[in-house]
Amino acid sequence: MKIGVYYVVAGTASGEIANKGNFPWLETLSKKTGFTFEVTDAEHLKEYDLAVEFIGSGGTEGYFLKELPKLPQPCFLLTTGANNSLAASMEILSYLRQNGLQGEILHGSDDFVAGRLQELAQVFRARKRLNGFRLARVGAPSDWLIASETDASLSKQLNNIEILDVTMEEFFAEIAKKEYVENAYTRLIKSKSFDPEEIEKSLYIYGALKRIAERYCLDGLTVRCFDLLDTVHSTGCAALAILNSEGIYASCEGDVPALVSMAVLGELSGKPVFMANPSRIDVENNRIVFAHCTLPLSMPKDFEIMTHYESQSGVAFRGKLSEGPVTVFKCDGLMKRHFVSSGTLEENLSEFNLCRTQIRLKLNESVRYFLQDSIGNHHLIVEGDYSSLLKEFFRWR
Repeated sequence: MKIGVYYVVAGTASGEIANKGNFPWLETLSKKTGFTFEVTDAEHLKEYDLAVEFIGSGGTEGYFLKELPKLPQPCFLLTTGANNSLAASMEILSYLRQNGLQGEILHGSDDFVAGRLQELAQVFRARKRLNGFRLARVGAPSDWLIASETDASLSKQLNNIEILDVTMEEFFAEIAKKEYVENAYTRLIKSKSFDPEEIEKSLYIYGALKRIAERYCLDGLTVRCFDLLDTVHSTGCAALAILNSEGIYASCEGDVPALVSMAVLGELSGKPVFMANPSRIDVENNRIVFAHCTLPLSMPKDFEIMTHYESQSGVAFRGKLSEGPVTVFKCDGLMKRHFVSSGTLEENLSEFNLCRTQIRLKLNESVRYFLQDSIGNHHLIVEGDYSSLLKEFFRWR
């Protein structure tokens, strides 16, 4: 990863003294972060994964102010403990705040500053990747998702995420071709003990969605999947499981907020994301059970094929996930509201009256959120604790 550095130092003898310590410090930070630091001018900072302004000495406030209109926002002020660098950065940060601009001083031990740069780089790389994302609704949201509509024009305006609409007729026409490209995931599914005819039907749905994703250059899609039950007599669970494993975000039931949430969590963590329903909440012990009939095939330790829970037909998956740290996340479709909690996956369940993959979590944030202020029903789960990165992501929006 490359970090763009706009370097500013006083044009005096003290500035020359500062240079002798400043550039070796950049080399130290490069070794500790594993990033490449490139000093560049203000106009080119926006080309980098993360941009910082290195306030090399005091007396630089005027230089900074002159270049401020060209600098990407927010401003991260890299600051040393010498040559009045910190004093100048504090003056600059105060100016930014007075003028409604965001910023932060990056100052402290080498390890602290390197760690902070790593956090910010992950956040802003994800932001950069999400900028210009193309998502599609294949059919309207399922009838029961009464709180999950998302205004496509506002999504483009506020977040530069494009939401396209693909008709169910186009989708059904693709399924009717009965074609898909064989790959490691299709072979894995076919190696399991289950009705081969049902597996083939589910893979025709995968092939249809994969071609739609390629046709419209999509980063993700969501499908009105329950309509498949009456038309092609199968389910979309296998298709979504494979697409999510291949890096195409895919959510159920036409749920755009879940799809946007999936993309945010996936881009920040770099890991596969499980979309699931809260099924049972233990308020006294702050535990919650999540369940769903699909999950990325790259996520579980092992899985078995079963029928879809609600319809008792088609193909669905019961996966066993690793016990340990997890993150639960949801935002609305425009990213105006969000919830995030770290927690622990305590147990994989196998109850008869829930969707097929079932997990019990103990959360660190109060489960009362789900009862008092929940953002829809579907939530997103990833292995590992990414709660601090998610909070940083929304801090700088």
